[in-house]
Amino acid sequence: MKRLWKDVGVEQADEGWAIRLDGRPMKTPARAALIVPSESLAEAIALEWRAVGETIDPRAMPQTGLANAAIDRVKPDRQAFAGGLASYAEADLACYRAEGPAGLLEQQQEAWGALLAWARRRYDIDFSTTSGLMHVAQPAGTVDRLGHAVSALDSFHLAGLSPLVTIGGSLVAALAVLEKAIAPGQAWVAVSIDDRWQLEQWGSDDEAEAALENRKRDFLAAARFLELLD
Repeated sequence: MKRLWKDVGVEQADEGWAIRLDGRPMKTPARAALIVPSESLAEAIALEWRAVGETIDPRAMPQTGLANAAIDRVKPDRQAFAGGLASYAEADLACYRAEGPAGLLEQQQEAWGALLAWARRRYDIDFSTTSGLMHVAQPAGTVDRLGHAVSALDSFHLAGLSPLVTIGGSLVAALAVLEKAIAPGQAWVAVSIDDRWQLEQWGSDDEAEAALENRKRDFLAAARFLELLD
């Protein structure tokens, strides 16, 4: 799609903030009105559209993409979407430790142990942890309380939370970012321990490094989306 507009503006609407291209209200891919809940997010989306060159590159417009997802994908069945994210509580990355080597295990225990300790305090829950890849069942109360925390979120917060959960593999880390208990960069370091360890042990791999960098970019963009909702 080529750039066919000159001016990008933001204005308050009945249900939030709207972005306009040459005075015309923007629409989502499903043709719904693109109205977001905060002026900060609307301005960030407008900035992405102002920065477009001759053609649109969706990869350079993460805030627009997440806003579209909130309206087109999440809002029509918010509870079902929340349920999919809540299911990560049953097999959270932070509960599965390596059997070795010692250096990797030490990093996991330090970063993931801190995340689980925060969640224990925040939600009054406990976790079962294990070494290796065999599934370990979590207490029913843990799954229920984390699920309730997710289901209470609105469509925009769910849209922002989703990449944090799916990219990082940890619902606990995603909720910690959402509640500002951990900085997004620190959360990324925690959820990418295994990948970075493998790269360090096996040497440089351009394709693997690029893939990890793309995941980091999307993870941090989602965290920024959540910040802009406040």
